Amino acid sequence: QVQLQESGPGLVKPSQTLSLTCSVSGGSIATDDYYWSWIRQPPEKGLEWIGYIDRSGSTYYSPSLKSRTSISRDTSKNQFTLHLLSVTPEDTAVYYCARRINGAGDDYWGQGTQVTVSS
Repeated sequence: QVQLQESGPGLVKPSQTLSLTCSVSGGSIATDDYYWSWIRQPPEKGLEWIGYIDRSGSTYYSPSLKSRTSISRDTSKNQFTLHLLSVTPEDTAVYYCARRINGAGDDYWGQGTQVTVSS
């Protein structure tokens, strides 16, 4: 059974960098052929895909967030991390990590973590 768990700060000040880590169990981010993704849902809005990292370490980001986003990984810990730069209150959302199957959607999700951007 694959499990994903997000961790990170619940409150970030404007202009700072948001960093969230996803810990994966029951699967390997270094060998399993999936896209390890970040997705968010702002209040009263739909889901927004942020980006992913694959087993080779290659990344792909949403064009609307690409200039402020990076995703890194630590294969020794089986974790991948989202970094979102220069946050504003518009980045307030529930952030999820998920496992994406190419062409078939996200089959395993973390429970989500609330992040609020406020001074």
